[in-house]
Amino acid sequence: MKNEEKKTIFLVDDDADYAFQMTKMLENMGYEVVSANGQKEAEEKIENIKPDLAIIDLMMENKDSGFILSHRLKNRFPDVPIIIATALTSETGMMFSLEDEEDKKWIKADAYLEKGLRQDQLEREINKLLKL
Repeated sequence: MKNEEKKTIFLVDDDADYAFQMTKMLENMGYEVVSANGQKEAEEKIENIKPDLAIIDLMMENKDSGFILSHRLKNRFPDVPIIIATALTSETGMMFSLEDEEDKKWIKADAYLEKGLRQDQLEREINKLLKL
């Protein structure tokens, strides 16, 4: 990826270690990364930036922080693809899917990924959403 074509990914996660690892992974893929440590900080940042794609943790300050932030980001920038990344299933056993029509109505995200992704999996999803 040439520098002039570098895309910006907005990464929102309240787990500093995970955010650091994801930032390094995304930078290694050639992306510019803007990060926020939770829903509140993310809401402040989307006033000033329009990312090419967002990766948002589901459970941050509240159990539904990721869903709320997805709605706000989509309201502001309907064309920005959003990936919800979570460990929800492994932590709680709860599941949802963007394949289910009922879930699609209220989940304002374009992809749902379980945390612990390998770089090649993440890169495939990002490329698909950014149509690269």
